[in-house]
Amino acid sequence: MTCGNLAVCLAPSIFHLNVSKKESASPRMIHKKGTMGKPDQKDLNENMAATEGLSHMIADCKKLFQIPQEMMLQLCSSYMSADAQPLTFSELLSRSLPGERQDSQDELEVSIQSLMKEASERFKSWLSMPGPQNTELSCKKVGDGHPLRLWKVSTEVEAPPQAVLQRVLRERHLWDEDLLQGKVIEALDKNTEVYHYLFNKQASQAVTDVRVDAIVDFLWPLCRKWRTDLPRGGSLLVSVSLDHKKLPLEAGVRAVILTSQYLMEPCGMGRSKVTHICRADLRGRSPDWYSKVFGHLCAMELARIRESFPVLNPSGPETKI
Repeated sequence: MTCGNLAVCLAPSIFHLNVSKKESASPRMIHKKGTMGKPDQKDLNENMAATEGLSHMIADCKKLFQIPQEMMLQLCSSYMSADAQPLTFSELLSRSLPGERQDSQDELEVSIQSLMKEASERFKSWLSMPGPQNTELSCKKVGDGHPLRLWKVSTEVEAPPQAVLQRVLRERHLWDEDLLQGKVIEALDKNTEVYHYLFNKQASQAVTDVRVDAIVDFLWPLCRKWRTDLPRGGSLLVSVSLDHKKLPLEAGVRAVILTSQYLMEPCGMGRSKVTHICRADLRGRSPDWYSKVFGHLCAMELARIRESFPVLNPSGPETKI
């Protein structure tokens, strides 16, 4: 629905435009009854003003609900004492798999091995949660001292695994309306890179003399790695936030992605089962918000990816009468 259509539906309730029963005996209502039930011009003007005002509020909601700069500075830290921080390259080097050579991809390899193990065990020990239609949502606690839960959402997509991987890697603009820009900061090899997003989710103030990326940048650079050689033609993508020297910290709030994993498995007829596992500190939210809201945001994101692909034969084969 358009902003205007939403305003027409919601304005009478929000602005109390509907006349209550107590007003039915007023002189104004008696006069209206004598005109075949037609509203007078004053009512029409009030309805039009309310509808146009609400339509404007819906269209410019991001500007209307801007966060003051002082509050933004307060939100630069996490809600908890166990403050999540992005990894540095030296930390990536130090987190190698036991008995293996250390390199800058070791942290991502650990994430890949963890995802493959979870998939082979059919994601057991996850707690199922109610989620959006046509998605499977679940979560579990991680025993690493950080209180944030790990969330998992799955759905089927009308596209093969490598097409879904391409959509997540290079075509975010097709399913994320808040994306302003995405660029590769550094390519580590053909399947590993440092990537950076710019979003326009909540600006702290109007864009005037302040750098645009200082206002809309809400995500640290991501070090991400993908594979397309899984059994039966499957693909995966893993990411983690990185404190990169080529992108110094500017003013503003930056979310920290502790874990982001996508697994795309073929499920026949050119379709894929896509599983997204995520754990992130978005800054400034309460523990209750993470427990009740964050998982649904992950599910909605995966649903947008699914809906960015055309549905083939949604109603089945045509029936001739």
